[in-house]
Amino acid sequence: MAASRASNGRAAHPGGGLKRARSEPGGSRVTVVLGAQWGDEGKGKLVDLLATEADIVCRCQGGNNAGHTVVVDGKEYDFHLFPSGIINPKAISFIGNGVVIHLPGLFEEAEKNEKKGLLFDFHQAVDGLQEVQRQAQEGKNIGTTKKGIGPTYSSKAARTGLRICDLLSDFDEFSSRFKNLAHQYKSMFPTLEIDTEGQLKKLKGYAEKIRPMVRDGVYFMYEALHGSPKKILIEGANAALLDIDFGTYPFVTSSNCTVGGVCTGLGVPPQNIGEVYGVVKAYTTRVGIGAFPTEQINEIGDILQSRGHEWGVTTGRKRRCGWLDLVILRYAHMINGFTALALTKLDILDVLDEIKISVAYKLAGKRIPYFPGMFFFFFLKSLGDHFFSLFSVKYFVLKSQT
Repeated sequence: MAASRASNGRAAHPGGGLKRARSEPGGSRVTVVLGAQWGDEGKGKLVDLLATEADIVCRCQGGNNAGHTVVVDGKEYDFHLFPSGIINPKAISFIGNGVVIHLPGLFEEAEKNEKKGLLFDFHQAVDGLQEVQRQAQEGKNIGTTKKGIGPTYSSKAARTGLRICDLLSDFDEFSSRFKNLAHQYKSMFPTLEIDTEGQLKKLKGYAEKIRPMVRDGVYFMYEALHGSPKKILIEGANAALLDIDFGTYPFVTSSNCTVGGVCTGLGVPPQNIGEVYGVVKAYTTRVGIGAFPTEQINEIGDILQSRGHEWGVTTGRKRRCGWLDLVILRYAHMINGFTALALTKLDILDVLDEIKISVAYKLAGKRIPYFPGMFFFFFLKSLGDHFFSLFSVKYFVLKSQT
């Protein structure tokens, strides 16, 4: 029996009554650039290309733990808090509520090249102390950038964090809450030294410097989406496999680096997301410890590291290198729904006679086309040879024809 229709054009709801038909989304569509591996894929290069046509460039999550390098006219720019697209003088750069901000670092970055989470000096100190504590208690650390990102997001989740709008309103109330937060961390880490009055004095000065730049994020983005047509570019920090929910937990960052972070970190409705570009390096790299099935701890890894100049922008740490892994790319696509992929650094491989690409894993002799959550358990337990007898990587091999 055909579904009945109401005379006014709305469909009858199965439970009775009327259900309004879903309309096409109004307003502009945003373009999103996301990392599809463990970061350092070259997102800044793509953003730089797209930003030349953008009216607004945005950051939606992370903090100054992210590092993007852009080279323009022979000049190299390193960005940590600002969107890489800030080098386009015609575009407005907007940092959303999902970003945690270290104000001294923000102004330092500006000199060098209403709802935003604030990161303080003691958050950075606590980050380092927590890494030392993990090493002492568990024999391992996470390998954070020690920029205070994790402790700041922890404060946000605990409802003790402070925001830009708090700093710009009643400073006495802000000072009281700041002191309480500092006292909380000092009680947890007795060796932590905090110059509370000194930091408050600096923050009061920063408040006046940043006040003219602050806007209500929700209204700003709504007007940008629904006003005169604009090209809006959103630059994700970190990458899919570092996402707090979907990444290689616990060796992940503290924010959502996948497409959902665009909605929560900027107040952009899902229906206003247009193109989603996943940036992929022609091989795989990772900074710090954690699962890495295709890692090459051999001459191949050394070639990739040296030719690709694989050193962390933020930490200066040497990146681990390995073959391209299609299993993690498929996984990243499942989460983000990429509309296109941008492949970077393909030329780094041109000196190799043979190139391998991971297409599947085997676990206990059974082929699995996905990234198993239990893999991280095995990794943490350091099962060594016993683990690798259970787990293996299936490669597709490309050979040069010379």
